[in-house]
Amino acid sequence: MAILITGIAGFIGSSAAKALLQRGEELIGIDNLNDYYDPELKKHRLAEIEKIANGKLHFFEVDFSDAHQLNNILKKYDFDRIIHLGAQAGVRYSLLNPAAYGNSNLIGHLNILEIARQRKVRHMVYASSSSVYGNRSPLPFNIDSHPDYPVSLYAATKRAGEMISESYAYLYRIPLTGIRFFTVYGPWGRPDMAMWIFTQRILNQKPIMLFNNGNMLRDFTYIDDAVAGLISALDHPPKDNNEIKSGGSLNPHNLYNIGNNHPETLSYLVERLEQACGCQAITELKPMQAGDVPATYADIETSKRDLDFSPKISLDVGTHHFVTWFRRYIAI
Repeated sequence: MAILITGIAGFIGSSAAKALLQRGEELIGIDNLNDYYDPELKKHRLAEIEKIANGKLHFFEVDFSDAHQLNNILKKYDFDRIIHLGAQAGVRYSLLNPAAYGNSNLIGHLNILEIARQRKVRHMVYASSSSVYGNRSPLPFNIDSHPDYPVSLYAATKRAGEMISESYAYLYRIPLTGIRFFTVYGPWGRPDMAMWIFTQRILNQKPIMLFNNGNMLRDFTYIDDAVAGLISALDHPPKDNNEIKSGGSLNPHNLYNIGNNHPETLSYLVERLEQACGCQAITELKPMQAGDVPATYADIETSKRDLDFSPKISLDVGTHHFVTWFRRYIAI
């Protein structure tokens, strides 16, 4: 039976869709193709998916925060698993347009949970974020901690999504898994993230702003590793056995960190990009931005244990892959 993927035109969604199609799955994909960043990039990702779909992708442009429209479109299709990756992303944008986060990450998340309940799906995997840990959780971030002090609205909505999911797992016994992704990057990535911004500025000899005076650590996770963890999670639904799950729930609800387990400084990232681009960066040191955190670092022990998750791509290799793709893409 088919898999429903929300946010299929997004970075992780499009990469996951290609991996699932390659193993023979049939997909129903939805995305509203909004203009948070250039919709043309999203359309190009969809075109890449279509190249390998062979009739196994049914795509619909729809906003999943509109329950009526969502149900009208999906009523014709059968699916037994959901990968819910659609969301309003971005820490900084949440300071400018908070309503977008309420609509997508709260109302939209609830709408997808309702679909899961009504369809009695055998598993729903959804995207959370490393941002939920805020700046008060000890490093490395442990999945069994209780990160209840978010420093951005984006993080708060992602943590709220986990709590809403926990209530659905308890009330309706729906098998649910939340994935806390850590700084995912790679080909077909997002233009609002450091990898894209830094590369573009280095190649155009424009200054890069390094916030917190460059004293930032990020657990950069290559897209192929992130997708491998996501699909493994999909294939391992939590059991309804009253045993403690990853993340602490007694209900059929897992939480996992998907990260590289090896944080690097932004300065090191710039060095790797300089090498890949073949030119030197111009840098400007700036103070910490509101809503940001100085470090992310994933404890992935439960992901290793339950999902056999083992990140393979180092930042050295991953930056080379990204810059190679980026040069080709901007030449289109």
